[in-house]
Amino acid sequence: MKSSSADRRIRDLRPAKDAVDAWNPLGVLVEEERTPDRGLQPSITIFLAGAECPFTCVFCDLWKQTLVGATPEGAIPAQLDAALRQVGTIPPGAGVKLYNASNFFDPRAVPRSDLPAIVERLAPFARVTVECHPRLAGEQALELAALLDGRLEVAMGLETAHPQALLRLNKRMELEDFGRAAALLCPAGIGVRAFVLVGAPFVPTAETVEWAVRSVEYALERGAEVVTLIPVRSGNGELDRLERSGEFVPPTLNQMEAALERALELDRGVVLADMWDIERLIDCPGCGPERVARLERMNLSGRLEDPVGCPQCRVSI
Repeated sequence: MKSSSADRRIRDLRPAKDAVDAWNPLGVLVEEERTPDRGLQPSITIFLAGAECPFTCVFCDLWKQTLVGATPEGAIPAQLDAALRQVGTIPPGAGVKLYNASNFFDPRAVPRSDLPAIVERLAPFARVTVECHPRLAGEQALELAALLDGRLEVAMGLETAHPQALLRLNKRMELEDFGRAAALLCPAGIGVRAFVLVGAPFVPTAETVEWAVRSVEYALERGAEVVTLIPVRSGNGELDRLERSGEFVPPTLNQMEAALERALELDRGVVLADMWDIERLIDCPGCGPERVARLERMNLSGRLEDPVGCPQCRVSI
């Protein structure tokens, strides 16, 4: 993909990448996740090492754990073997999420020649989730869905429904790109999972929660069954520059709570708060841990809970 001046500026501000081994997964997570039918499903997330995404988004920090160059042939099946050995017995009805910090349907990230071996290793799973930019979620997704024993779900970053902010994220997509991808996937029986940012750059701080909820609504209206709210993480260089200029303000735990609460009130689909590294949002040791635990419980139940009363803040948060 042709590089732009914005791409070059963002890349020049980045810190160094981490050392990544192409033949071993970055990590494995085993948990339970709420499903659209209001049940709980065992879910295994495998964080794969692979080629960097060709898109250079303002907010992204995933590039830090990607390879320099293309993913070698055979590496993804080898990583799946290592991850599944680590998991051991796969629970009946389990789902698996393959997150490669890039686009599953980009042949630089996942060589097409590896697909038969990948599909073979995914046979035990009732649901297979892969991630992809909406502009790359096309016919290859339909082909993969036909090969799998379980149901395919494609996770796509909507990020924000704020049209002006979305254009400035350097994601090279418009709202209609997400809609077109969903319109292709959903009629084919492929699930759609959306990622929505809380604290998206260029969205006015006072409107952070409002636009997060409107973005959830946008995704659900276009067929997404699961939407994950992700607090924007600073530290990638470009976000630090935008923070200095006042165009980005890191999100707070208050905003995450409010966004999830209002999204759950929609009573549609599955809306989750991303809990990865959420402890960094804690600004009060008196109430912070219990507020994080409350978010985790609401993720599993899908039901609102009473706010946490804090003896140090002396208010109900």
